Amino acid sequence: MHLAEAIGIALETLRSHKLRSFLTLLGVIISVCTLVAVVSLVEGVNGYVGEKIAGLGSNTFSVNRYSLDEMTDASKFMEAQKRNKPIRLEEYRFLLDTAHLPQAIAASVGRNSATVKVGARSLEDVHLSGQTANSIGMAAYKIAQGRFLLPSDEQHRTDAVFIGNDLLQHLFGDGPALGQTVYIDGRPFQVVGVASALGNVFGQSQDNFAIIPLGTYQKIYGDQDSLDLQVQARSAALLPATMDEIEMLMRTERHLGYADKDNFGLIGSDALMNLWHALTGAIAAVMVGVSFVFLVVGGIVIMNIMLAAVTERTREIGTRKALGARRSDILRQFLIESAVISTVGGLAGVLVAWLFTLAAGALTPIPFSLPITAVIAAVAISSLVGLFFGIYPASKAAKLEPIVALRAEV
Repeated sequence: MHLAEAIGIALETLRSHKLRSFLTLLGVIISVCTLVAVVSLVEGVNGYVGEKIAGLGSNTFSVNRYSLDEMTDASKFMEAQKRNKPIRLEEYRFLLDTAHLPQAIAASVGRNSATVKVGARSLEDVHLSGQTANSIGMAAYKIAQGRFLLPSDEQHRTDAVFIGNDLLQHLFGDGPALGQTVYIDGRPFQVVGVASALGNVFGQSQDNFAIIPLGTYQKIYGDQDSLDLQVQARSAALLPATMDEIEMLMRTERHLGYADKDNFGLIGSDALMNLWHALTGAIAAVMVGVSFVFLVVGGIVIMNIMLAAVTERTREIGTRKALGARRSDILRQFLIESAVISTVGGLAGVLVAWLFTLAAGALTPIPFSLPITAVIAAVAISSLVGLFFGIYPASKAAKLEPIVALRAEV
């Protein structure tokens, strides 16, 4: 029997027993669909997050009250709350005066509960932050209208405010915003600039913010909150040395001994990406494990169906052997049929996964990316499963004696 003939028999078997074929392939379809969908989700989200983090600059890092490990581990965070002191304005000024490697150092502090009003219109849960004038050089957004805060705004603690695109759309509509007065938590501020639209991240708007001078923020809300410092190295090559210098200066300012742990955190874009990859990798590993369970179940079902096919076609096997077919010919025939059945299930699973990613991408803010390598790997794995679980039925068919097979009643 030629390869094309064996494939044709397998496809004809699937066509003539549609319901049985569907139930046979259901496990393979579910497993391949899950596998491809998870890979598409992880690839899409990793690419999206990587693009957003890359937009912050590969030569930029932040100095925070807590390190990334402390923020992601409950026990470490509890310890850090007692040990880590808030970052103060004096420390920011100390770094400005003593650090030589950074190109720029900016400071910011904020909250997510501000209410902004213009006349009868208002917008709640606005992210209000106080920032230094050089923050714009390390921001993901650009200036769409007007200007950003100036050093003089910081020095004189003016009532200037730089707003995001959501505030422009909700509070001013088609009207002009520059020079207008907005009330932030009941206090008047003059709009000096509007940011370009950033869009949403996983359904959360990135344009719902207002920025005022750092000094103005601390005058209104106090200086008890810890500052976040953004440090920009002169180049990506100088980033490690810049981080080392800032760490050394912070330890010096805080009088930490050689054996003392840092009571602050330095967070770079590479650390954020590593954390994100670890998170998505763990989720993907769990889902891949579930997929392989379904795949094994599907393989067992295929083996049972092939065993039933051997019983149904016992006379055919006897006739072929009587006409000169060798054991290897019968073995190859049933292995090919088993692999074809499983491959069809794999292709169906890929099709379902593709339709799912299209629908999910259109209806949700979650990004999906279907790599061709995942499709090829999924189909190849399903084919191998069919070959593996078809070995026993094919071997049983190949070992049938011609006389016994011809006498069998089907």
